[in-house]
Amino acid sequence: MSKESFFDRSSHLEILQKRVYDLKNGYRQNLAIIGDEFVGKTSIIFNFLSKFSDPHIIPIYLEARLESLNSFTRRFIGVFLYNFLLNSEIPMAEDINYLINKSRGFIPRTTEKITAILAAIEKRKKINVFSDLLGLCEIIKNETGKSCVVIFDEFHNLEKIGSKKIYSEWSKLLVSQKSTMYIIISSLKYHARNILSKELSLLFGNFEVINVEPFDIKTSEQYLDKKFKEFNISVPQGIKNFLVHFTGGSPFYLEMLAENYAKNPQKDLALVLENLLFEPTGALNQRFSIYMKRLLDANYGQDYMSIIYLIAKGNNKIKEICLLTHKPQKEILQRVNGLLELDCITRSGDFLCLCDRVFAFWIKFVYQRKLNSLTFDAKNQKDLFISNFKEIIEEFLRNTQRPVGERIQELLGMFCDETIQMERKRLKLTHFREVKPLEFNRRALREGLIGRSHDALWIIALKEETLTEEDISDFAKECKKYRHKLQRKIIVAFRDVDTNARLRAMEEKILTWDLNHLNQLFDLFSKPRVIAYKNE
Repeated sequence: MSKESFFDRSSHLEILQKRVYDLKNGYRQNLAIIGDEFVGKTSIIFNFLSKFSDPHIIPIYLEARLESLNSFTRRFIGVFLYNFLLNSEIPMAEDINYLINKSRGFIPRTTEKITAILAAIEKRKKINVFSDLLGLCEIIKNETGKSCVVIFDEFHNLEKIGSKKIYSEWSKLLVSQKSTMYIIISSLKYHARNILSKELSLLFGNFEVINVEPFDIKTSEQYLDKKFKEFNISVPQGIKNFLVHFTGGSPFYLEMLAENYAKNPQKDLALVLENLLFEPTGALNQRFSIYMKRLLDANYGQDYMSIIYLIAKGNNKIKEICLLTHKPQKEILQRVNGLLELDCITRSGDFLCLCDRVFAFWIKFVYQRKLNSLTFDAKNQKDLFISNFKEIIEEFLRNTQRPVGERIQELLGMFCDETIQMERKRLKLTHFREVKPLEFNRRALREGLIGRSHDALWIIALKEETLTEEDISDFAKECKKYRHKLQRKIIVAFRDVDTNARLRAMEEKILTWDLNHLNQLFDLFSKPRVIAYKNE
């Protein structure tokens, strides 16, 4: 997402502001910002830095690239000195020698160390260079009293700059440098978490992890309203809801689809997607094609492709994939682990899911169709693509007209004793012998569902308005009417849940699900998401 279109993320900005303020007051907490590519991680940092101004803090933002140690060293020193001098009223220039000369009178010990580091690099002495660079933050603190906030974007690329044992060097500094704060950013979620749990897991100096997720439903709708207002066009609510569903709230896709829809003379979403995803020159078609080529060039690329295609089609359980590929479970699990490490898929219990919803659609309706085409008739394929996409929109719109309770009842009927991961807890999706609507004789809780199997009972309440502590008490009383030992008590809240209600629910062992939880299940069973609650 571009800097100009930055939207929301207030809670993330508040954390950054608080942690930097804490640093000034002697408390240092390092941060790790992790999320999918293009979800807006760097935009958060840029927005924060654009408004940040404090003479006691030197921010050092550096994108970690695939480069030599020499190049990295010069860039780090350049940014370090540039930001030190930024408010000094000295004319600025992006020249490292100029910056060293201008800084020498203010920070002689720091510039002396910088000169020594550059001399070592010229002589190809690479030992401890990374530690020496980060050590500049402590030297300048002692000379000026200014603390540094060092930000490494896509920090995992630091592994490839040519400094051996980079994490062991860094972990020692994280413990000893009390006045330097580090913010690391990564789009490789699996790899980043692995580094944080193994290489940089410390008693002191550890990282607080901030997960940057796609926009939620409400924020996605607000973002689209803002974008379409900028283009001065009126868009049907059904189309906006579909865009939220199709993109999964990804800021990158929301922005791209909204802009292309607004520029399309016919205001035809199918044509917009055809231009982006189907046409050889389409921006998303090219992006996904390059990604697929990299994937196929990897070891076991063909196996990866088979698994990805099956997941995109909805065959997303390990047992199903083994059956359809005629391969043993051990081998499939190895390939699945490879795809997990590449951040191509995620796993939730027995289910697999592609991380990128739009990529999943492209795999199913563009890439695989072209691979399997016998005629290479571009026009026929294009017509088929548009027809498929219109069917998907129509199915989504039809489902929005159905009561949510009815849709959840249908979903419960698809459970077959699989397990999923829901907020770090494993949940068995019981195969019910009976699922039916349930009415509660309560003022605020009226609609629900009950699912029975031979060894379990699920009682579900649906709450349209804000969920309160009183609702929890009423629901707990209703559940006590049933004597079944293995009860699963769930309230699906379509609006907010107040804090007291959440705490009371925990006491009563009641699960509180919002639309995100519910849509996680709809996704796993390849059903359209619920974007707005509609009771009738």
